[in-house]
Amino acid sequence: MSLKIDRGLFKYDFIDHHAVLCVSVDADVKEIRKHYLQIARRLHPDSNASATPGEKKLASELLSKLVNPAYEALSGDRTRTEYMIILSQMGKRLVQDSASIELTTDLARQLAAAPNIDHSYKTAIAKIAETQYNSLQQVIPIIAQISELNLVYLMRSAGKAFSSQSAAPKSAPSANTPPNTAAAPPPPPAPPKEDSAAEQYIRRAQGLIEKNQFAQAKVELQDALKLAPKSGRCHSLIALVYLKQNQLKMAKIHFDNALKLDPTDQIAATWKPKIDKALSQQSGGSKATPSAKTGNTQPEKSGGGGLFGGLFGGNKK
Repeated sequence: MSLKIDRGLFKYDFIDHHAVLCVSVDADVKEIRKHYLQIARRLHPDSNASATPGEKKLASELLSKLVNPAYEALSGDRTRTEYMIILSQMGKRLVQDSASIELTTDLARQLAAAPNIDHSYKTAIAKIAETQYNSLQQVIPIIAQISELNLVYLMRSAGKAFSSQSAAPKSAPSANTPPNTAAAPPPPPAPPKEDSAAEQYIRRAQGLIEKNQFAQAKVELQDALKLAPKSGRCHSLIALVYLKQNQLKMAKIHFDNALKLDPTDQIAATWKPKIDKALSQQSGGSKATPSAKTGNTQPEKSGGGGLFGGLFGGNKK
């Protein structure tokens, strides 16, 4: 049985760990652990004494390839923070792509039109969670269905936040105030075509970042910057890639650019203070020392350990 999923958030080369564990995208660590333990017990070989060899093999694959990685990503502080940042960025992208998104299930279409999105979403997730892993053959289609619900929820939540931020309050004119006869300001110009092309590179890069394929992601983002050099999101993502590759100075440059272009960027706002602190410590306590034999200066190494290992703990890809 193939474990490939191509619906919901998975369609965007994104691994939807929340769908695998059937928890809402705002679930806390306690709830995530509770669901993980329930699923792990269900899939454990000792719980399937009467299962056929094929069923035991499928249960083992689901546990090792989907369930365990999902729990590891959502239970660790660092991995969870990174994952939620990317998830937030994806919500904004879904709002932009909403006109082209096709929903494949009635439940997702009902959720898209539900008046109370939070209640309807969490009710649907809780109901599916009760039987998600009862039939191993249906696990993958059910995960796909949950991911489609997550997609709708993220899209509507991000769209609601965008609408509330962009809607400026209007005050009624005073009786003594003459009507404003000035012409209305022209609408903002449409984004240039190169930004739309850059979005394709950014989308691929986000999928590669999720898979820890940072070298490939950097290539995609460098191409995106050629097309859209003033994209704050692109600068922020490539800074994150440099950060994961332990290249702090390059990460700082692009995080600075990201905040200049978009002061509300979450990724840049989260990581720039940490990089500034790390670079300050680095310049103060890790100065090059002369070699006893040659008198030459030993270049500073940037590896996975030492200063940056404590900051981020990532391996270079």
